[in-house]
Amino acid sequence: MREGFSFALFFHLRESMSIFLQRKEDHMRGTFYGIGVGPGDPELLTVKAIKAIEAADVLIAPKTEKKEGSVALEIARPYLKDDIEIVYQVFPMVKDFAEDTGAWEANKAEILALLNAGKNVAFLTLGDPMFYSTYIYVFRLLEHEDVDIVTIPGIPAFAAIGSRVGRPIVEGNDILAIIPGTADKKHLEEVMAVASSAVVMKVYHNSAEIIDLLRRNNMTKEAVLVSRVGLDDERIIHDLEAHADEKLNYLSTILTRRS
Repeated sequence: MREGFSFALFFHLRESMSIFLQRKEDHMRGTFYGIGVGPGDPELLTVKAIKAIEAADVLIAPKTEKKEGSVALEIARPYLKDDIEIVYQVFPMVKDFAEDTGAWEANKAEILALLNAGKNVAFLTLGDPMFYSTYIYVFRLLEHEDVDIVTIPGIPAFAAIGSRVGRPIVEGNDILAIIPGTADKKHLEEVMAVASSAVVMKVYHNSAEIIDLLRRNNMTKEAVLVSRVGLDDERIIHDLEAHADEKLNYLSTILTRRS
């Protein structure tokens, strides 16, 4: 009887210790923050975003293979601690996430190692994290990894543009279409045909085609194109047809409505 009791006590203590160690491990693991830094003006960061940046031990600054530095990092720079660790991660610009997972998996492993070391990690992204953002891919990589994830929204570029140029984005019973300029031409035409107002993102790639499509749908007269809104080199274009053949910055967005 005493021997059975001893074995039961042993297994109970072992199970309790296992739970304790697991809880300790969970407690030590850091939190992953996805932070939208807005379109460009550092003063447009939310209070919650600033608090998360201040609480972070490590900042992940995304960049492409072709460019040095990170626009998102520069926007957040006024709020960085002196001892913050900054990690630059390169994210390939691919149409299909499945095309090139090698770099993404390497970035995921680096983030998990930082979190498992007990560090709070903040991933900075332009605009809003859940709106045409690199963060979405990172979120999907981590959401099944038993990691605490906190996503903090930011102001998207088109919202800042509306306020910047004094243009309501949508009102009354208007139908608003938010369209990536990189979409299939047929889909662009179908959406433009029924939209009252439109936000066209990613117009740098085929701006001449997009402007022609707007013209054919009576949407150039009320259109405004803004590049790098809120940044020092912000550019505002009202006469889109006169600039149709110009090479645009990657961070360019068109706001328009049917005239």
